[in-house]
Amino acid sequence: MSAALGRSTRTIADEPAKDDSDISALINRLTAEVNQIAVDKTKSIQQITNQMKMLALNALIESSRAGAQGAGFAVVAQEVRGVGQQVETIARELESQLTKRTGELVSSIERMSQRSLGERMVDLSLNAIELIDRNLYERTCDVRWWATDSAVVDCAASPDAGTITHASQRLGVILGAYTVYLDLWLCDLEGNVIASGRADRFRVAGQNVAHTRWFREACSLRSGDDYVAGDIDSQPLLGNAQVATYCASVRAGGQASGEPIGVLAIHFDWEPQARAIVTGVRVGDNDRARVLLVDSGFRVIAASDGHGILSERLPLSLNDQRSGFYRDRSGTLIAFHATPGYETYRGLGWYGVIVCGA
Repeated sequence: MSAALGRSTRTIADEPAKDDSDISALINRLTAEVNQIAVDKTKSIQQITNQMKMLALNALIESSRAGAQGAGFAVVAQEVRGVGQQVETIARELESQLTKRTGELVSSIERMSQRSLGERMVDLSLNAIELIDRNLYERTCDVRWWATDSAVVDCAASPDAGTITHASQRLGVILGAYTVYLDLWLCDLEGNVIASGRADRFRVAGQNVAHTRWFREACSLRSGDDYVAGDIDSQPLLGNAQVATYCASVRAGGQASGEPIGVLAIHFDWEPQARAIVTGVRVGDNDRARVLLVDSGFRVIAASDGHGILSERLPLSLNDQRSGFYRDRSGTLIAFHATPGYETYRGLGWYGVIVCGA
């Protein structure tokens, strides 16, 4: 299971980053060079027309000195002067229009670049939340499967020293193969933990969890095919570790339609698994970018910089959108995508979010 997560994480980590800012900078530079060339050439034209106007003026002066013999020459000088003025007007209009058009081009390119960057960040946000969705779907399969294990069913039906020992050993074997879990608990219908997989590490036997939301919801499950997926919380009985708890009801005879006789709770070791996903997302050279997972209340549950986990609430502006991007008042780019769910796991309203500092 952990190997599968590693492969998914490497898929994002190895994806080449498309540096839109470099492309935009190149186009802007080339546009500025074209604009400068046009300005230089129009200035050259203006210099030539100034010379033509000066020559025409000199010709007019000389023609006036020549009297009647210079009258024809004066006409030509006037025409040359007029042509020079027309060329000068055209050169000025050309310079003005080129400057305006290249300015509009630069602005358009900048907008396109920003949109491309935002859309790419949205895609990466989706990748992050999709990876965790697929991983958590597997957790829902695990808990429903293990709730039918004969050792678990026998212990829930008749919890005595022998069945408790057998169930605890069985849960320990599962933990040895599935390293993404901190512990597995078998609870009776009163919420008492009667068996666990790591009794040597976490002394939870005899503890009552009837007050927890996940246990109460598990007691209301209609069949063995249903499950409870819990939000991320610190679990005091597991050393305040960050866990995602998944539950299924243990049913008589291990049958989905049997009477409920207990609850199996599996505690997904959230922090290292989530960290592997958010730190594996490539967002380019922006060292201030944060890749986040947030729950339905916008509480940060994973962060690539390790800050604010379970304590920070992100002021996310969705505008009734499941995905999108925008810039806040400080100019920070924020991209987000809602959980799409995976197979029978519909998700809990979480979001993948990328925050790129201005």
